[in-house]
Amino acid sequence: MEQSATRTLAHYQANAEQFWEGTRDHDVSQNIQALLGALPSTGALDILDLGCGPGRDIKHFHELGHNPVGLDGCAAFVQMAQQYTACPVWHQDLLTLDLPAERFDGVFANAVLFHVPRTHIASVLAQLHQCLRPGGVLFTSNPRGQGQEGWQAGRYGVYYDWQEWRERVEQAQFEAIDHYYRPAGVPHAQQAWLASVWRKI
Repeated sequence: MEQSATRTLAHYQANAEQFWEGTRDHDVSQNIQALLGALPSTGALDILDLGCGPGRDIKHFHELGHNPVGLDGCAAFVQMAQQYTACPVWHQDLLTLDLPAERFDGVFANAVLFHVPRTHIASVLAQLHQCLRPGGVLFTSNPRGQGQEGWQAGRYGVYYDWQEWRERVEQAQFEAIDHYYRPAGVPHAQQAWLASVWRKI
């Protein structure tokens, strides 16, 4: 587990600027709206952007009037996100999360939880559950697959199908609100991402 985290974070650290240039214009508005649509529509929400990277989505949440907090294990991303957004960004490894209890209304976990090895996903989901307020919402998006696990292009990943992912998140005491595949408007075979929305129970 430690090797998977160390090598994956080293990959992001070494390629931080390239990653930012390649992802800063990605449109994930469908995912952001999936999270916000499951939460109260009035008032500013406290949102944890888990695996926030250089801060693209933190900034968007802030511009919508919410109170986002970023979190990333890559030191370069933490620094970039702090400079880009002026919002709080925590430097924590996914495998050693230490989150305050009932601090957030929602958790936005976009393209991050697939980096957690199967052996540790239950403890990570438990941390996310306890950091949410009653009725809080978790959004996840992961590259989909048939259960493969291992290294790809310098990063560790687990590629879940819907059935296994649903079972694992339900075991962490969440109930499914919705799930869908991305990108929209293309044949299912070309939809490489599995997105899902969950409520804390």
